[in-house]
Amino acid sequence: MKTLIVYYSYGHHTRDVAEIMKKALGCDLSEIVPVKAYTGVYQKLVDATENNRETKNTPEIKPLSQKISDYDNIIIGTPVWWYTMAEPVRTFLSQNDLTGKNVMIFATNAGWIGSTFKDMKALIGSTQIPELDVKFSVDGESMLTEARVIEQFVKKS
Repeated sequence: MKTLIVYYSYGHHTRDVAEIMKKALGCDLSEIVPVKAYTGVYQKLVDATENNRETKNTPEIKPLSQKISDYDNIIIGTPVWWYTMAEPVRTFLSQNDLTGKNVMIFATNAGWIGSTFKDMKALIGSTQIPELDVKFSVDGESMLTEARVIEQFVKKS
């Protein structure tokens, strides 16, 4: 069974976690890339998306480097922006039918995860999806969740 990790990462945290997963599984990796790149100071960017849960903004994204249809297992990762998924992940989930796929989700954050997993599962169309909350220090300098926890999570797939 083929596995693909799909993620969006503004900085490096979500990408770093996706890389740990890739190394543990020896699988493929595909980054969600917005057509119009998010730029600027991270906190200002996140603050600008504060009403994302209400507006359900779906910015245009570039095609993935792999085809979802070629994979049995899909692992989806997002940073948490204002207690939900980042907007490019909302776009990805809105545009892709994951019916029949084994899906796992993870989120990176330095605070409260809010409704991130609930919102992702609603777009995927299932509440029975394994989830992993990956914590970082408040200053964003260090990952508090141990790499072995991440590896154990993905090896369940």
